[in-house]
Amino acid sequence: MANRAGVSTATVSRALRGLPSVAEGTRLRIVRIARELDYTITPSASRLASGRTHTIAVVAPYVNRWFFGQVIMGIEEVLRAKGFDLLLYNLADATSRDRFFEAMPLRRRVDGVAVLSMPLSAEQAAALSGLDVPLGLVGTEMEGFACVRIDDVAGATSAMRHLTMLGHRDIAHISGGGPVAHSFTTPRDRARAYHDVLKEAGIAPRADLEAVGDYTVAGGERAMSTLLSGPTRPTAVFAQSDEMAFGALRAIRHSGLRVPEDISVVGFDNHELAGVMELTTVEQPVAEQGNLIGQILLDLLESGGAPPPTMMLPTRLVVRGSTRPLRPE
Repeated sequence: MANRAGVSTATVSRALRGLPSVAEGTRLRIVRIARELDYTITPSASRLASGRTHTIAVVAPYVNRWFFGQVIMGIEEVLRAKGFDLLLYNLADATSRDRFFEAMPLRRRVDGVAVLSMPLSAEQAAALSGLDVPLGLVGTEMEGFACVRIDDVAGATSAMRHLTMLGHRDIAHISGGGPVAHSFTTPRDRARAYHDVLKEAGIAPRADLEAVGDYTVAGGERAMSTLLSGPTRPTAVFAQSDEMAFGALRAIRHSGLRVPEDISVVGFDNHELAGVMELTTVEQPVAEQGNLIGQILLDLLESGGAPPPTMMLPTRLVVRGSTRPLRPE
């Protein structure tokens, strides 16, 4: 085709990929000849010529949980619009994480990396930096990475203050702890807000009003059942995620109690089912975090330079029917 158009193969490649430095008349001639020959440029050839893979890696601790699925969907939406592929790595346990960072399978395979809500050691961060591609984080911050997150402390504080302003004092806490999440910043930040608001309201914390729910519906149900069997029945519950709150609602219902008449419940996320369940919750822009980190990585790939300052997205309390003022005894 280059011979027929009277140009070099490089000019053909630039013209068909829409790149600059090709005269409009030359580009139109090449496109016309390509149509006559039924020619299409293959992705592999384009990538080989450009030195790019047109692929962004997403590294996540879980892919089967709502939050992560929404963020991944948000990233993929941006990448697809720009002709990029998404390469997903699910690192659900310490063994898989260690193996991943030791082998570093991303080398020469991706143009950028997004890590979702997963704490990185200095050695792990250095391994990613050695790829010499744009790096992004969702849900946490680290120097050298583009960062998109919410203020988990502020969001959880709004949930807790809502409950204390309604007069509740025996407020239970379903956290997202567990063997993997102990080093994650999100559960720690939301737990800190729980304790800070208790102190602010003059309420002494009680270990029997806290339980671990592992950020799952089943975990939330188990945690709520444990709380209901304790020495003090809570009048309100703050769950660190809506999925745990859904489990808490089921456990409360199975125990013969009512929401919000007997127990008020607040979640966190504004899951798409939160409205159906009439759950009061803290809304965070989940898919938007994926959109934003995806766009930042693509922008860095084109422009180079240092990552932009951390992008902190807003949260807001959405009050529905699962909370009400404490009834006087």
